[in-house]
Amino acid sequence: MSEEVKFERDKVDISRVVFPQEGEGYKHDFEATKEKFRNYWKHKNTGRPLMDVVARTPEAEKIYRADPAARPDCEDVWQGWYYNLPEELDWHGDMKDKYRNAEKMVKRYRYFCKNHVFMGESFPNMTIDFGPGSLAAYLGSEIGFKEDTVWFEKCLEDWEGVPKLTFDPENKWFKEHIKLAEDCQKLADGDFYICIPDLMENLDTLSSLRGAQDILYDLIDEPEEIEKRVQEVTDIYFEYYDRFYDAVKDDKGASAYTCFQIWGEGKTVKLQCDISAMMSPNDFRTYVQESLREQAKKADNVLYHLDGPGAIRHMDALMEIEEIDALQWTSGDAGPDGTLPDWDVIYDKAIAAGKSIWVKVYTGDIEDWIRNVDRLVQKYGSHSMFLMFPEMSLEEAVYLLDYADRNWSDVKGTFVESLGR
Repeated sequence: MSEEVKFERDKVDISRVVFPQEGEGYKHDFEATKEKFRNYWKHKNTGRPLMDVVARTPEAEKIYRADPAARPDCEDVWQGWYYNLPEELDWHGDMKDKYRNAEKMVKRYRYFCKNHVFMGESFPNMTIDFGPGSLAAYLGSEIGFKEDTVWFEKCLEDWEGVPKLTFDPENKWFKEHIKLAEDCQKLADGDFYICIPDLMENLDTLSSLRGAQDILYDLIDEPEEIEKRVQEVTDIYFEYYDRFYDAVKDDKGASAYTCFQIWGEGKTVKLQCDISAMMSPNDFRTYVQESLREQAKKADNVLYHLDGPGAIRHMDALMEIEEIDALQWTSGDAGPDGTLPDWDVIYDKAIAAGKSIWVKVYTGDIEDWIRNVDRLVQKYGSHSMFLMFPEMSLEEAVYLLDYADRNWSDVKGTFVESLGR
């Protein structure tokens, strides 16, 4: 441990927090944040690690402390929680209003920005997801919207007679989704990024169309068919991605990708294969690895989302994909966060392969976050690490960032040293 961790709210001076000036939008000194992201993708960050730290304003903090009913149900909250949302902006259970009304969505996000401070490498970015994996909807699935989740209805009973999966600019869900992106981009007016939505890819898309159980049976019963269909999804992915990228990129071609709070020059993307948790390493290499490689080659900044203990068996195959720039691990938000020593086996392979790592931090309180992250920084260094923290108070944010500046800056890392770098 670099120094004693003892957070005392009353002893933290928040008067020196720098708020955005006129012309800066909702983020102070965004250029410094962009430079850290550029270096992160190259595994050459300087100073402390990248840290996504979103803090409540003093006004929002008063509501948070005074009214327990106004708080989220859990402590692991990231961008998107509102305090005292005005009546005219509340969706009142109207799912079209919540997910598909550009004007209301942008006004709600502006309200969020006014009640929060984007510190560290956090930056204002608004999600427009039609759920995780909207590519399936563009290929025929119907979408179910609920207050706390979105799902895609199975639409294929088998593959017999199913035509080639192709780009369809007239699909009703795609037309509505791309218009939502264009409308939100116009309404945001450069004050914050509209994120590229979570399209999803390979077997995860086919799983939405066929159902997870059926697609696993298909791998056994119709391997050639599945290999063909995965390639079809791979071939059309960027037909859709590029249209969203063109709709939401900034004037220099940079983009942000939904949920993961990442920014990059050019095409920024998250790739995954969640169903791989139920696949053998051999099947992953056969059906998924090359698809991911093809996608990664077409993007500029690539984060791979590894989800669940069952997916760890594919780390070797993933690390063979040179074009993957960073790895994000999710053990499940209900379980321990990304700082648990058990997950070092993942980070060891990622850092050894020359990738950056993306770590979600939420277990315990701020003192636990610091102690847990300190262990990671001392082992893996500060040059290739992104840390995503829950929403917090200004006092917690100032304490956290001050500690990081003093103790986590330009740390090489014992594991990196063991590699002879």
